[in-house]
Formats: sequence, structure tokens, C-alpha cells
Amino acid sequence: MVEAAHKSIGLGPAEPSAVAGPAETTRRCIVTGAVRRKAELLRFVVGPDGRVVPDIAGRLPGRGLWLSPSPNAVKTAGAKAAFARAARRAVSVPDDLDRQVEGLLARRLVDGLGLARRAGEAVAGFEKVRAFLRRGPVRVLFTAADATLNALAKRRGLLGGAPESIDCLSGTELGTAFGRQRTIYAAVRPGRLAGRLITDAARLAGFREDADWKSNRYD
Repeated sequence: MVEAAHKSIGLGPAEPSAVAGPAETTRRCIVTGAVRRKAELLRFVVGPDGRVVPDIAGRLPGRGLWLSPSPNAVKTAGAKAAFARAARRAVSVPDDLDRQVEGLLARRLVDGLGLARRAGEAVAGFEKVRAFLRRGPVRVLFTAADATLNALAKRRGLLGGAPESIDCLSGTELGTAFGRQRTIYAAVRPGRLAGRLITDAARLAGFREDADWKSNRYD
């Protein structure tokens, strides 16, 4: 499960990614030294003004500077001049770069879930999710990170039909993807969009292990 498998990446000894195959493109984290698939890392570039810019979608021009997806890695890269060394030039690092990255990752995940909804590949709400599971396979089950213990207990009846469980978005963020104020449960059919959501959630999860708002729980 995503919430169990994707813990915040620390700054320990470098290890190769366990899922990177020989034919896959990999990059090395400039802080930890870990070699991982590009999709598992965060890309940054240096803008024309010398400012370090997060490139969440991996499309901005320039030399890529790659980091493990954790606030510790982002903060350390700035504090210990890892960005400057990798870029081979003087750079400016925003003080709130880790928070910028978290916000961009969350927005990308919410936008991707909205795309899945509009494509008819995602639904929200306990009853709709349960009916979705009955009609066909589900690849991903979302549960709000600030769901109550009662809501989490209800989730157990849904988990058997979904191989991946994601809980790094708040109920408000999940609701945004479905045009609601809040929602606790959402499910996504197998496919390309589901794969993107799993990858994006894995990167966001490392930034939200100790989020304060998780204590404000809702049914």
C-alpha cells in the first residue's frame, strides 16, 4: 500500500531503487546519492535569474537537478549548497522551497484525479465507490488523510477490491477533484491515469508524514 510503502525518504546511505529495471531511465539524488527511476524523484532547474525552480512535470528546459522526494532532501540541498554544486554555478534557493514543492505535488495529484473523474474512470463517496467496485476492477482507493477512525474502519470493507490505497490528500483536496466541499473516499479504474496517480502520490507522501492538519479529522 502507498501509505505503508512510501515513507519520507531520509538522508541515510545511498541505495538503488528496488523497482528500477535495467531498461528504465534513472537519475541520482544530489543529496542522498540514491539512484532511482526519474518518476520517483523530483526534478529542479535553475532559471535565467539563477533561482532554483521545481519542475514537477519534468518539462522545463535546462539541466535537471534531481532530489529524493522528501522535505529533508530539499532543505539539505539548499543548506549545504548541493544545488549549486550540481548546477556548477551560483544559485538562489527560496526559503520555502520545500513548501512550494509540496503544494505543487498536491495540486498535480488533485488535477490528475479530476482528469480521471472527467474521463469516467473515478468516482467519490462511500456508496459510489462500493458500487464502482461491484461493477469492475479498481486500481486505486483514495481515503482522506484526515478521515475519522470510524471512516477508516468503514474503508476496510472496500480495500479488498483495490490493490493500491492512497491517503496523502485531505478531504478538502479530494473534494476539489470532484467539485465538492469535501469527500472521504474515491476510487479509480485501472489505466494510464491510475498509474500516474500512484506515482504522484508516492512523491507527495514523503512531504506529509507529519502534517498537522491530519489531526483535524472528519467523517
